[in-house]
Amino acid sequence: MTIQELVERAHKTAKEKGWWEGERDLGEVLANVHAEVSEAWEEYRHGADLTEIRFKRDEHGGLKPEGFPVELADILIRVADLAGAYGIDLEMALSTKLGYNETRPYRHGGLRA
Repeated sequence: MTIQELVERAHKTAKEKGWWEGERDLGEVLANVHAEVSEAWEEYRHGADLTEIRFKRDEHGGLKPEGFPVELADILIRVADLAGAYGIDLEMALSTKLGYNETRPYRHGGLRA
């Protein structure tokens, strides 16, 4: 799947599930991305295997994937949905930023992390 296909699929699904029926506050959308980062952090804090995907029955009887990799996927899905909603060419932005990062000096800024 390309980045553009991810953007289109994520945004289409979010619209179909009612998340874009009206105007959404950009701050809330970004906060939801942050929430997924926090859920990944909690998986790590609780000692999860960073490569394991677990399955749990949801309230409808389906199997819901969980785990650190799933939280990373959720981050990408929410970002892709946001890009789709605002017509952002995420693939071009990623390519541009990756290219720039490749030109930066070793541990630029001298920070620890």
